[in-house]
Amino acid sequence: QTDGQMNSCDILIKNGRVIDPANNVDGHFDVAISGGRIAEVAAGIEGGAAEVFDADGLIVTPGLVDLHAHVYDKVIPLGIDPDHYCLGRGTTTVVDAGSAGADNFAGFRAFAIDRCRTRILGFLNISRMGLACSGLGGDSNMPGELDLMKFVNMEHCVDCIEANRDVLVGVKIRLSNSIADNGRNEQASFELAVEAARATKLPLMTHHSFSAVPLEDCPGNMVAGDVYTHCFHGFPSTIINPDTKEIEVPVQRARDNGVLFDIGMGQGSFNWTVAEFATRAGFWPDAIGTDLHAGTCEGPTYDMPTAMSRILHLGMPLPEVIRCSTVEPARAVRWDDRIGTLGQGRDADVAVFAIEAVDMDLEDCQSQMRRVSQLLVPKAVWRAGKPAAITKARAFPNAETIEAQKTWWPRLLVRDESL
Repeated sequence: QTDGQMNSCDILIKNGRVIDPANNVDGHFDVAISGGRIAEVAAGIEGGAAEVFDADGLIVTPGLVDLHAHVYDKVIPLGIDPDHYCLGRGTTTVVDAGSAGADNFAGFRAFAIDRCRTRILGFLNISRMGLACSGLGGDSNMPGELDLMKFVNMEHCVDCIEANRDVLVGVKIRLSNSIADNGRNEQASFELAVEAARATKLPLMTHHSFSAVPLEDCPGNMVAGDVYTHCFHGFPSTIINPDTKEIEVPVQRARDNGVLFDIGMGQGSFNWTVAEFATRAGFWPDAIGTDLHAGTCEGPTYDMPTAMSRILHLGMPLPEVIRCSTVEPARAVRWDDRIGTLGQGRDADVAVFAIEAVDMDLEDCQSQMRRVSQLLVPKAVWRAGKPAAITKARAFPNAETIEAQKTWWPRLLVRDESL
C-alpha cells in the first residue's frame, strides 16, 4: 500500500476487499492502474480517473495463475481457447502442462502464446510430439505419447527449453500405462524427464495415475520444487491408502522434502472423498490448477473460480485459496517477481469476484456430489490494464457431463460408499 495520494490514473477500482497474499494485503483498499501497470494500492485514493469500477462488496485479487491447462487450441484434441475459458473467468496467466513437445513447440508459440491475450507459459512435454494424439474418451486405438521410446528425446527437450526460456518453465510427463505401451515405457521415460529437468534446472511436473511407476519413485524421488499434479484423484496411484484412508508414506515424505502438490482437477482427477481424507489430515494443495481442456471446460471442472470454490468448500480459508491461485503457482514456475501480485509497477493483471451464496450440489470428476453454500463468481478482469469480457459456462451444473462422468465410478479405489 501507499499513502493514497496521486494525481490521476487510467482505472480506479474502488471499495473492494483487496486480497494480495504476495504482499500480505487483506483489507478494503482502492487499486489504481496507469499505463497498464499497478500504480497504487491504498485506502481512499484521491485524484482523477478515466474509469472507475465500484467493487463494493466484491473481492479484488491479482489476476489468477492457473498452473495446469491445455491451450494449444485447434491443434491438439484437448486444446481450448484460453481467452474464453481462462481470461474470461479471471485467469490472466495460464501455464500449459505439456501440450507441446520439442517437435511442435514452434507452432504452440506462434499460434497460442503469441496470439492470445492471456499470458501463456508452458511445461514442455518430454515426448517430442506432446499431446498431438491425446484425445478424449479413453480410446484404446489412439496412440500415446510414450508408446514408442523413439518419441522420447531428452536432448531435444533440453535444447528447446534453452532456446525458449522466456516462456518455458519446466518439463512435463504423463505417467499412465495406457499411453506408454501398457506401462512398459513409463520408468525409462520418467528417468529421461527427470534428467531433462535437472539439466535445465527447472521443475518437473508429473501426471501419475493408473501408473506402473510406484509412489516410492513418483513422487517419492522427486525433488523440492517439482510438481505432482492431479494430487486428489482416486484411481490406482492415488495418494490415499485405500485400506487405511491415510496419506501414503512416500507421498508425505515427498511433501516434507519440498515437492509441490497441484490439484490439476481435470476430467478425472478430483475426487471429493480423497480430498476430504487428505485435507482432514492437513494435506492441502500448494496450487489449485484446473487441467482445463476440451473434456473439462464445460464440466466437470468448468473454470478456475469453480475449482477454487471446491477447495473453499473443503475448508481452506479464502485468503489461502487466493494464495494457491496467484502467488504460489507463480512461485512454482519462478515468475513470482512478475505475476501473481498487485505490487506497484507490475503488469495490471487484476480480477474481481463475488462470493455468492448458493444451496446446490457440485460434482467431482466422477459425479460424486457435495452440497455447497458459496461460489466464487468472476465479475471483472483486466490483463495489463485492458478489460476482458466475462464469460460463462453453457450449462452450470452440466447435467450431460455429470451423467457421462459416472462411467468412471467402478474404476475408483477411493470413493463414496454409494452415489
